[in-house]
Amino acid sequence: MSSLSRDLFIKNRLGLHARAAIKLVELAQSFEATITISNGIKTATADSVMGLLMLESAQGQRVVVSAEGHDAATALAAVSELIEAGFDEEN
Repeated sequence: MSSLSRDLFIKNRLGLHARAAIKLVELAQSFEATITISNGIKTATADSVMGLLMLESAQGQRVVVSAEGHDAATALAAVSELIEAGFDEEN
């Protein structure tokens, strides 16, 4: 079972707020891999809106996205793309 991680920056103006967290949770739930997000102080699984909101990740903050499981590479790529696209929000 592979475990992968990537450092990313939160780009959207509102940071990891409720609407962005919901998008992330819905995406994470489409994979079998366990996806976690860490801001260096707190860590949350990407399938929990409440956990993601507790990270209080603001614009410009660095997060580490990790994925573990048989589709970890695909899951990490998809989650990274969503975060790098600013959760498809206007910046």
